[in-house]
Amino acid sequence: MIRVFVDGREGTTGLRICERLESFDDIELIRLPDAERKSPEARREAIFASDVTFLCLPDGAARESVALAEGSSAVIIDASTAHRTSAGWEYGFPELGEGRAERIASSSRIAVPGCHASGFIALVRPLVAAGILSREAALSCLSLTGYSGGGKKMIAEYEGGQRSALLSAPRQYGIAQAHKHLPEMTAVTGLSTPPAFCPVVGDFYSGMEVTVPLFARDLEGGASAEDVKDVYRALYDGRIVFYREGCDEGGFLSAAAYSGKDGMEISVHGNGDRILLVARYDNLGKGASGAAVECMNISLGSPPERGLEL
Repeated sequence: MIRVFVDGREGTTGLRICERLESFDDIELIRLPDAERKSPEARREAIFASDVTFLCLPDGAARESVALAEGSSAVIIDASTAHRTSAGWEYGFPELGEGRAERIASSSRIAVPGCHASGFIALVRPLVAAGILSREAALSCLSLTGYSGGGKKMIAEYEGGQRSALLSAPRQYGIAQAHKHLPEMTAVTGLSTPPAFCPVVGDFYSGMEVTVPLFARDLEGGASAEDVKDVYRALYDGRIVFYREGCDEGGFLSAAAYSGKDGMEISVHGNGDRILLVARYDNLGKGASGAAVECMNISLGSPPERGLEL
């Protein structure tokens, strides 16, 4: 029996991970009483008793848990922002290739990608690696997300009985260009500068659509949109992350198309001059708990899609 501890199981991501793992017949969840869930001593004991510990915590608390785990044999899978660009931590996006799945399988410290960052990195990293985009490329990124990405407080704000009329329209945020996902979006893609990033939250529960617009002149060596598609076709041919043609809904692309699912659709739109790179997935799925469970599966030698909704 594999013993799993979810440190921070009361949050949106932690709850979803626990719900998924309850269907695994070979996993025992370690649960702390409510009175002890913030106790460092109780958390340390739970981590040491576990084979796998998920951290679904604010950054400071996640760093505290990693310190508490010192000397344990548990695999730590951190869903916070705290360790995504830290040395000694493997970035948990196996579909990027370059030996990442193998490194995840052998690592005891795995950082789950951020929700917005997952789409941007999935679109940009392969093109930088292929030499189609320069590391010095000045990019922009628009990301539409459901309100569940804001956690319990934002969910209550949107679903409360007396909510502000402002919530009925999409709201842009991160307007100071200091969003917490920018460091990993830059580091993992290999870009020299962060993109101009425009996240927007809408009045729908879950789902995410990340768009990176390009001009043909942004592509290196005379590459075209077809060359971009070829890179995606070759890399994203699995069940979890996949390339698709003709995936629009009558000329529209809904950010909620993969709500409740754990896969990610990659597509390319536009024309010969102006190109739109698009990733659609669920901010709570491939953007959070689904990605965390996928990393656990790989770490345990199980099929990556085990327990995922695809």
